[in-house]
Amino acid sequence: MQNLFAEATPWHTPWMPRVLPAVEAIARRHASRTVFTRFVPAKNIETTRGAWRRYYQRWHELTLERINPELVELVPALARLVPPAVTIDKRVYSPFMERGFLDLLRERRVDALVITGAETDVCVLATVIGAVDLGFRVVLATDAICSSSDAMHDALLTLYRNRFSEQVETCDTETILHEWELP
Repeated sequence: MQNLFAEATPWHTPWMPRVLPAVEAIARRHASRTVFTRFVPAKNIETTRGAWRRYYQRWHELTLERINPELVELVPALARLVPPAVTIDKRVYSPFMERGFLDLLRERRVDALVITGAETDVCVLATVIGAVDLGFRVVLATDAICSSSDAMHDALLTLYRNRFSEQVETCDTETILHEWELP
């Protein structure tokens, strides 16, 4: 839920304004336990390797040396929650590839994650799969995720509900907020 995806960039996610109130409601409920992740693009093509080099050759105009740094920031409605919420930067889709993310979850003794954000079929997917692989309880807020592709969003919701039904719980924000209890 960053400006990079909210504003008129090649990575614009048109649904973001529609899901932002739900994301904000979830994050605000327990802001001190909220962890935002930010996708930070590569500095330039030369600093990338492998498939990421090809990726940034395609999206060269979105490297850090070419974009306004404010685009990497959280959208204002969520940025206002930091602190007490915290932000972890990541250079790839999955936050679990950033040691600080998993360390923070372990330090806080987290065993369940409520996942929101953009994009359903990219960063959200990577986060869900990483969380499942590590044995976390995963609750996916279906009205608090978005994609730039309706078809992929719908396909991923079908995947989560059917293929991962024992490992991923899907429900709407209202249900999450109603049922959410903390120890």
